[in-house]
Amino acid sequence: MSEKIAYTELLLEMLSIPAVSREEEQRADFLEACMKGRGWPLKRIHNNLLVGDPEAQGVSVLLNSHMDTVPPVRGWESDPFSPRVEGDKIVGLGSNDAGASVVSMLTTYDQMRDKLEGRINLMLLISAEEEVSGSRGISSVLPMLGNVKAVIVGEPTGMSPAVAERGLMVLDGEIQGKAGHAARNEGINAIYEAMKDMAAIAELEFDKGSEWLPEPSAQVTMISAGTGHNVVPDLCSYVVDVRSNDQYGNERLLALIRSVCNAMLIPRSTRLHSSGLDPEHFLMKTIHTAGLDPFGSSTLSDMALIPFPAIKMGPGESSRSHTAGEFIRISELEQGVETYCSFLEHMEV
Repeated sequence: MSEKIAYTELLLEMLSIPAVSREEEQRADFLEACMKGRGWPLKRIHNNLLVGDPEAQGVSVLLNSHMDTVPPVRGWESDPFSPRVEGDKIVGLGSNDAGASVVSMLTTYDQMRDKLEGRINLMLLISAEEEVSGSRGISSVLPMLGNVKAVIVGEPTGMSPAVAERGLMVLDGEIQGKAGHAARNEGINAIYEAMKDMAAIAELEFDKGSEWLPEPSAQVTMISAGTGHNVVPDLCSYVVDVRSNDQYGNERLLALIRSVCNAMLIPRSTRLHSSGLDPEHFLMKTIHTAGLDPFGSSTLSDMALIPFPAIKMGPGESSRSHTAGEFIRISELEQGVETYCSFLEHMEV
C-alpha cells in the first residue's frame, strides 16, 4: 500500500477474498498484513483485528466495523466475489455491508490517530461473525477493550448517525394438548390452545413510547403441529420473533409475553439487546455540533452486543445490503472518510 491509503483499490482487493461469516480467515490474513505493513499495534483474536492500546493516554474511542458477509443471494448477474468498477460504483458482495465502512475506518484511523493522540485514544476493531452474531466475533474481543467511552459502529446509514437500535429475541413455544380421534371430538387440540396464545400475543399493548424507535413487536412466524388429518394433535410448537426497543428490553418483554401465554416459552438468546444513547453523552453532543441528523434504526448490528455508549454510522444505504448486485459508490467512500474525520475533530470529551 502507498503512504496514503488507496481505499478504492483496498476495497476491491478485500472483496475478492470470500469472507462469509465463520469463514473469514483469508480476508483477516489480508487485512492483518495491510495493518502490520503500516506499523500499527495489532492484536488478532480469532479473526478479529484490534488496533491500538486500550491503556494508552486519552479517552478511548473505538471505530468498529465487520469484515464478514452473508452468502450471496440468487439473482447475481456476475460473480459476487469478483468486484468490478462501473463508473462511480464498486459492485461486489459486501461492498456496501460493510466493506465500505471497513476501508473508510481504516483510512480514518490512519489520518486521525496521531492528530488525536493524548486527548483521544483512538482504536480500531475490524470484527468477524457479525452477520450471525457469532461467539467468535466481537463478543470474544469485548473483555480486551478496557474502559471504552464511545464506539462508532460502521454500517451503511448514509453517514447519518443511528443513536438507538432495536434488539432481537427469538422464542420457542410449546404447548401440550391431548391426542384423540378427530371424528369423535376426543382429546384437547393443542393447535386451538396455541391459538389462544397467539391471539394474546397479537393483542399486547405497550404504554411507554420511545423517542427514536417503533414500539416493540412480537410476531408468531412459524407453527408446527399434527401427525395426521384424523388425529387431534397433542403438541403444538411455534416461534415468536420479538423486537425490543430502548424502553422495553428483552428480559422485560420475555416476562410480559410469558404472562399472557400458556405455552412454555424458551428464548434462544436474550443477548441481542436494544440500545439508546444518553442525550447528555458526548457522542450526542458531537452529532449536534457536527450538524448531523440522528435517527433510530430497526436493523440489527454488533451495536446490540456492545456494552459501551455507541452510535451506528457508515457509508452506503441499508436497502442495498444482502441484495444481488450490491454496490457502493466511490463518492460515498470519500464522504465516509471526510465525515468520520470531521466527527472526531468535533468530538469534545
